[in-house]
Amino acid sequence: MPQSETATGIRLALWSKDDLDLLHQVNTPEMRAHLGGPEREEQILSRHERYLQPTDPGVSCMFRIALLPDDESAGIIGYWEREWQGETVYETGWGVLPHLQGRGIAVAAAVRTIAAARAQRRHARIHAFPSTGNPASNAICRKAGFTLSGQCDLEYPPETGNIMHCNDWSLDLTDPAPPPPPAR
Repeated sequence: MPQSETATGIRLALWSKDDLDLLHQVNTPEMRAHLGGPEREEQILSRHERYLQPTDPGVSCMFRIALLPDDESAGIIGYWEREWQGETVYETGWGVLPHLQGRGIAVAAAVRTIAAARAQRRHARIHAFPSTGNPASNAICRKAGFTLSGQCDLEYPPETGNIMHCNDWSLDLTDPAPPPPPAR
């Protein structure tokens, strides 16, 4: 999948072996407050290996969000398949480093990630499941064009027993792509 740029000065770079440090940077109590807390080192290494596995971009794809022109790492975003209410859909999630939040980076990255998932022509919908207590991620969903479908409870991280009360945001991938958000 080619790397892409937006008017907000970012690009999405396919996840690489050099991105392990970024997983450590987003593994803070502040960044993981709505996700069950920081992960243990073995969980971070396992996540990194999963992100590196060659996979069909129709199934999943993880990116490093990079700021232009210096290629500074700003965060993580991706999409992957999941079963939801009897159908296979894409799910997306992201994290932007605290010192870079509030600049439209996550919205621009979400719009590009939606476009990448849409280009696969594999699933009709993409969902995001931010915690109901995470106003920033819920605002990103709204600004990126998602529609609030309701609330749900999800176990996250999987197989931990930690239940998150989430908003279910969804977007129809069969609709034509909306224009990217304006530059900030």
